[in-house]
Amino acid sequence: MKARNAGVIIFVCIIFAALAVAVMSFSGSPAGGRGIRARISGSDYIACVYVRGVIEESNRDYNQDWLLRTVGRLRDDKRNLGILLVIDSPGGAVYQADEAYLALRDYAESGKALRAYLGPIAASGGYYGACAAERITANRNTLTGSIGVISGRSIDLTGLMSRYGIKVTTITSGKNKNMLNFDSPLTEEQRSVMQSIADECYGRFVTIVARSRLMSEEEVKVRSDGRVYTAKQALNLGLVDSIDSLEGAAEKFTAELGSDRYGKKIDVVDFDFKPPRPLMDFLTGRSRPQIPELELLRLAPQASFPAYLYTGPGAMPDR
Repeated sequence: MKARNAGVIIFVCIIFAALAVAVMSFSGSPAGGRGIRARISGSDYIACVYVRGVIEESNRDYNQDWLLRTVGRLRDDKRNLGILLVIDSPGGAVYQADEAYLALRDYAESGKALRAYLGPIAASGGYYGACAAERITANRNTLTGSIGVISGRSIDLTGLMSRYGIKVTTITSGKNKNMLNFDSPLTEEQRSVMQSIADECYGRFVTIVARSRLMSEEEVKVRSDGRVYTAKQALNLGLVDSIDSLEGAAEKFTAELGSDRYGKKIDVVDFDFKPPRPLMDFLTGRSRPQIPELELLRLAPQASFPAYLYTGPGAMPDR
């Protein structure tokens, strides 16, 4: 009997230990698990901060709070000499893209070095964030650009519903309160309202690119019709400064900064958002979160509108 009770106690202890580790996994590290090494070693370092997926408040690839906290902590860390922002993103919501840009500019204005590296896709809001950096390097296979705005999307199903005898009534006050809803045709006035939002966001985007790339706004507008560019095209247009591998960009960055205060080589430390793992994934050893079935049906990345978002080929990061 005593042996059986001891076995039960041991089993319960194992379960509680697993739950404790899982809870720690849920909470995550604000600067990524590998970000701890720089502080422990005492070495000066540059941080490779990865921005992946659609830029919005939170999804399985991206977390706005994690990015803002990470950039803020790196700004205040005396051992951190600079950030190499590694971008693999088709962009996302205007609000979050601009909030991230402002946090990165605050970091750079604190006197620390900021560089951007463009991965497979760094378009629209992804390129917007890169404009916070003093220099932008692209991989030779990068797609970038897509400087433009989507202020909203109207899907009018009234004709289809009428054909099949379906009637939907949305009760509102205000003649434009129901605009962009599927049961309301878009009027010219409503089109004008949404266009004004797009134009204002577009103007801000153009201004930021012009300041970053030392161009006039007229020069930027010639390059800003929403299309994506290859790395070579972007280089020729002045949207990036160089083409290189990630390793090459990191090596040049550390060489530019020289040695640390102790004459040692500067470390390069990864800061990469790792989403919390569900308990069953932890217990079964699965390393990636499960993708809901509805996610597999998405034809393009989704974000809150208005959006600096590229939805063309290559927009969805590899899973």
